[in-house]
Amino acid sequence: MFKKILLGTTIAFMATTASADNFMSPTWAKAACAAWNKNATLTGELGGDTWAANNNKRGYKIIQMYRTECGNATKVQLTIEDKDGKAMCTYGGAPDGKKLNTSYDYIMNATDKRWTELGEGKYGPMKAMMFGRLKFKGPKTEAMSVMGAFGSFLKLAGGVPGEKGKDHCPVIPDTKQASPEATK
Repeated sequence: MFKKILLGTTIAFMATTASADNFMSPTWAKAACAAWNKNATLTGELGGDTWAANNNKRGYKIIQMYRTECGNATKVQLTIEDKDGKAMCTYGGAPDGKKLNTSYDYIMNATDKRWTELGEGKYGPMKAMMFGRLKFKGPKTEAMSVMGAFGSFLKLAGGVPGEKGKDHCPVIPDTKQASPEATK
C-alpha cells in the first residue's frame, strides 16, 4: 500500500513539475494578471484618481518586466486600467505592441534570486532599488508615492510560481516591442 501511495505521489509531482511554466513567460504573466485582480491593495490603492489615472489619457498603464538572466527580449507585460475606481489588470502576456512611455509606464528587471527574495518579502522596493537589486525605469516619484502598493506588487511578481534558472528562460513571440528610449 505504501509503495502505491509513494508511486502515485511521485507521478503527481512529476506531472506538476513537467507542466510548470517558466517564470515570467506569457503564461506566467496571465497568472500574475489574475493574481493582481485578487489583490485588494493593488486594485484599491492604485485605482480611481490616483496611480492608474496617470496614463497620459490613454486609459491604461503598462508594466513590463523580465529576468536579468534571460534578457530584455523576454519581457512580459501587464496592462492596468481603471475600472469603476479599481486598478484592474486587463492583459497579461507577451508585449502587445502598445507604445511604452516611461513617464507613465514601468520596466523592471532583476535576477531570479532577487525576484524570489522580493516575493518572499525579504526586503521592499526602496532597498531593492537603492542597492541595485531591482532595475527600474519609469516615474520614480510616482512609484515612491505608492510604495506600499509597489511592495505588494513586487511580492506578487516574485511569488507567482514558475520555473527559474537559465535553462528555463521563456520564449517570447516576436512582437513589436518599443524600446524605452524611442518612446519617451
